[in-house]
Amino acid sequence: MMRRQINTEGQHLMKSNKTYSFLTRLVVLFCTFVAVAWSFWLWWKTSIAPVDPQDPSPISFTVKSGEGIKAIASDLVEEKLIRSSTGFYVLIKLLGIERDLQAGDFRLNRSMDAKTIAYELTHGMSDQWMTLIEGWRNEEMAVKLSKDLDIPENEFLKYAKEGYMFPDTYRIPRDSTAAAVASMFQKNFDTKVTEKFRTDAKKTGLTFDQVITLASIVEREGRSDADRPVIAGILLKRFNADWPLQVDATIQYALGYQSTEKSWWKKELTDEDKKLNSPFNTYTQTGLPPTPICNPGMESIEAVIYPTKTDYWYYLHDQSGTVHFAKTIEEHDANIVKYLQ
Repeated sequence: MMRRQINTEGQHLMKSNKTYSFLTRLVVLFCTFVAVAWSFWLWWKTSIAPVDPQDPSPISFTVKSGEGIKAIASDLVEEKLIRSSTGFYVLIKLLGIERDLQAGDFRLNRSMDAKTIAYELTHGMSDQWMTLIEGWRNEEMAVKLSKDLDIPENEFLKYAKEGYMFPDTYRIPRDSTAAAVASMFQKNFDTKVTEKFRTDAKKTGLTFDQVITLASIVEREGRSDADRPVIAGILLKRFNADWPLQVDATIQYALGYQSTEKSWWKKELTDEDKKLNSPFNTYTQTGLPPTPICNPGMESIEAVIYPTKTDYWYYLHDQSGTVHFAKTIEEHDANIVKYLQ
C-alpha cells in the first residue's frame, strides 16, 4: 500500500511539473509576443510620424512616370520627407493605393506624416499647384489662371471680388470652374481674416470694407513688413484729417494695363497722370477709393488693423526701395531732393 501511494504521489508531481512547465512556456510565449508586438508598434508609429512637425516649409517633390513604390520611398527618405522607406512601402500596401500613385510635381513638407504624403501622391497631375502673389489685382490673377488652368480671364473676373481673393498657394483641380476658383479664394480670405481681426478692425473707425481698401493701398505702397504698419498709421491720420491720401498706387490702378511696359502698374507717373479724372485719384479726391486696388496679404491687413502711431505725415521710397519718413512738408521736400532727384 505504501509503494502504491508513493507512485500515485509521484505521478501527481510529474503532472504538476508538466502543467507548470506548459504554463511557463505559455507565459514566456505570451510575453515574447507582447514584446514583439510592442516593438513593432513603436517602430510603426515612428516610421509613419512626421519628420519635423514644426517645419511646414514647402518642398518640391517629383514622381517620374513609371516609378515604383520602392524608388519613390527611397527618394522621400533622401529628401527627409519620411522616416522609413520600409514603413512607407508597408503603408502603401495597407492603404491599397499603390495603383493610385500619380506621376507629377508635388508640394510636400516635413510636418506631414507618411499617410498624408501617401494620399498627396495620389493627386498628381489632376491638380494644379498655383501661387498668387500679394498685391496682384484681379486681372493679374486672371492671367495666371488662364495660363495654368485655361480658365478664360473674363470668366474669372465675373466672380472675383477685388481685395478678397486671398493671395496664397493653392492646389486647384484642373476641371475647376471660374466660379469655384473665386469661391475658393474668398473662403480662404474668410478663414484667414478671423472674427478677432474683424472685431479689432472696428477700432480703426473704418468699416471692414474700408479696412480692406486701405490694406490694398498699404500692400502696394509698403515694401516690407516693418514699414507697412507705419505707412498704415500715416494714411489713417491723413484720412481722419480729411487730407487727400496722395498715393501713386491708386492712380496706377485707375490707369490700368500699360502695353509698353507689359504691366498693370505704371512705373513712373507724370504730372498729367496725377490730374486724372477718376474716383481712384487720391491726389484730387479725399477719402478712400471706392474699392480695393489689389488683393492684400495678411501682413498688410494686420498693418491697418494694428497701425503704428507716429508723428510722421509723409513718406517716400528711394531708388533702392528704402523708406524715408518725414513729420513736415519741409522735411518731405528735403527727402525728395535728397533721394529722388
